[in-house]
Amino acid sequence: MKQLLALTSVLLSAILLWGCGTLKSPIIQQNEPVSSYRYFYVTPTSELTSSSGGVYGGQYGTYGSTTTKSLNPSDVISGVLLKQGMVRLPELDPELLDKTLVVNYGESGRRNLNLGYSIEVTIQFLQARTHSVVCICTAEGQGSTEADDIRIAITRALEPLFK
Repeated sequence: MKQLLALTSVLLSAILLWGCGTLKSPIIQQNEPVSSYRYFYVTPTSELTSSSGGVYGGQYGTYGSTTTKSLNPSDVISGVLLKQGMVRLPELDPELLDKTLVVNYGESGRRNLNLGYSIEVTIQFLQARTHSVVCICTAEGQGSTEADDIRIAITRALEPLFK
């Protein structure tokens, strides 16, 4: 009996530890400081809508709930940069190109993590006149929906730039 109890507790511990993991640390490749630029232009991104939910049943009936969230990555990026005092341009201004960053966004990976998955994003900052790479930031995010994953990943990617 003691052996069965010990075996059961070892198996449960292994399952719990297997499901645990952490997000990778953000990676920043910075060729020059982003803070030396005053303006930014974010290339447009499309809105992402994601949902999560479940159905529960019991002797008195079936119940369910869903949560739907929408997110536009360029809006999240803009919010972080605006909070740092930068100015968003609706279009590239030829007179301000030397002081302007072009910001590009992309999803760069997905991996299984904590009985779910995480989404990795990469954000690229280019000098507007020369198109040379100023900085590249990559980070993962994990939340309850894909929209949460992306919001968390963007925030984690940009946070180290301004510390």
